[in-house]
Amino acid sequence: MRQIQSGPVLNVRAIGGLHVVTLAWDFAEAAMNKRDGLLGFAIERVEFKNGQAVERYFLRGIKRFKFKDEGLAPGTPVPTSEHPVQSFQWGDYTAKPATTYEFTVIPCYGKPKLMTLDRASATTVRITTEVEEGGRDADETAHDIYFNRGVAGSQAFARKFGDVELEEDNPQSEPMVWLSRGLFEALTAFIGKAAQEDAADYKLRAMLYEFRYLPVGRAFKAAADAGADVDIRYEAQSYEDDNEAMIKKARIGKICTPQRSRAGIRHNKFIVLIHKDVPIAVWTGSTNISAGGIFGHSNVGHIIWDNSIAASFLRYWERLADPDVKAAALKASNLDEEATPARNSRPPSNRVLTLYSPRDNKGDEQTLQWYADLVADARQMACMTFAFNLDPFFEDALFAGENVLRYALFDKNPGKQVEDEVFQKRTTVIAPGAILKPGDFEFFLGENLTGFNKNLYIHDKFILLDPLSDDPVVVTGTANFSKPSQTANDENMLVIRGNTRVADIYFGEFMRVFDHLYARYIVKKLKGEHRQDPDSGFLKENTKDWVPAHFRDGPKSLRRLLFLGTPPSPH
Repeated sequence: MRQIQSGPVLNVRAIGGLHVVTLAWDFAEAAMNKRDGLLGFAIERVEFKNGQAVERYFLRGIKRFKFKDEGLAPGTPVPTSEHPVQSFQWGDYTAKPATTYEFTVIPCYGKPKLMTLDRASATTVRITTEVEEGGRDADETAHDIYFNRGVAGSQAFARKFGDVELEEDNPQSEPMVWLSRGLFEALTAFIGKAAQEDAADYKLRAMLYEFRYLPVGRAFKAAADAGADVDIRYEAQSYEDDNEAMIKKARIGKICTPQRSRAGIRHNKFIVLIHKDVPIAVWTGSTNISAGGIFGHSNVGHIIWDNSIAASFLRYWERLADPDVKAAALKASNLDEEATPARNSRPPSNRVLTLYSPRDNKGDEQTLQWYADLVADARQMACMTFAFNLDPFFEDALFAGENVLRYALFDKNPGKQVEDEVFQKRTTVIAPGAILKPGDFEFFLGENLTGFNKNLYIHDKFILLDPLSDDPVVVTGTANFSKPSQTANDENMLVIRGNTRVADIYFGEFMRVFDHLYARYIVKKLKGEHRQDPDSGFLKENTKDWVPAHFRDGPKSLRRLLFLGTPPSPH
């Protein structure tokens, strides 16, 4: 849900996902003089239940003035009414699904220890976050979307749990529940729909790459024991030993079959739910069935309740399960199911595309080129995740055009050449994975990761094209936007156009992880170049040290305009 509220001084926009509300604001044209002496913005949140306010408080952050509230323990959150936000964008990452909130953005003036909250210039916006389940009874396709936290290396985790030793096979423990944030629970609940009293009416068909998390194996066993028809195909090359050790421990060997080896890898992670021989839903997304996939690096599970899409996935499953399938025939069948869109074309707005791999020929990666065209042709903004390499297709696309803001999340630093292009382009912003180490900042805690996974930070595979427009495009699935993902691997990708609910959820989660990693990346970069300013972790005491950057050419100015929905003026 999106909502914008205009005021005589501030215009404020709220974009509500499930667990995230992204806020953006800017001064009205007639109130630009209100920038003078600005210290930042306080943000007050009110939560409502049945139309009545049940909570009211100022949102909190970690960044503070250097000589105010000294002596607090590192990592202590401080209210924005005392240590204001020095930006024109903020994210509330403590929101709950299906909940109504009011956010009041209040300009702050004066000095850190003699600060005035200018409530007369404030603007309040009301918004209701999305429901977790996207509407079972609706005629149109329904989407349930679950992102894990993906930020074990965070101030919140360090503050809440300290240097805890995680119990990998205990998903009910408090730290694991916090890390999952509903992803594990949604996955096992989806499988559990086939473990009901009428289980004999249900079937589950799964294609899984990493299949080594025992609690999920046991969920499949419960469905089979209840009488459901369960058939699981697993990767028996890259993760053969780990997968088969879990299968043996879960005692589900009778319902599991190794996938036939061909070129590439069997990289799918999808489950089709079938009721009375009618495919009704599919679980897909980037999440491997492993502790790292569910609780470690950033991932999404995406359920689509649509009979035709579920049937398409079932046909794909049957092609992959055929022991005699040949790569050429599989590729041809995948293209028959969904042809690759023409270059520089937008996806259809009346249906979801299902792009199955393998589908392209080496040296003629039409699908990969089409994805890159989408990024290059963005009209306002593009967001993209890179769990592994940055293919040249996308390196060019990330730096195309003018007055378009492009964000890229990386698990690892893409290298100096890309960083140099970012510096020169000024409209592309990157955030490789990083954590804060003890001593990086005086008032910040040191952070640790789970240690569950090889990808430490990012494992998502999605593109958001103009996500804040009325006609957004979301590309999501299992493929890593690499040549092998289109020419050799087994993959599935969805292309969803015009669904603002899906776009708002994905956008909020993207910005949550991006903002989290960007600050840590900058710290790491400056430290590596011996340019670290010991005061960079503190708020600025003078307006001139932070406000001008948001009004001169560059990503901060573009963000200020585009997040609010104001197109930038042409040069």
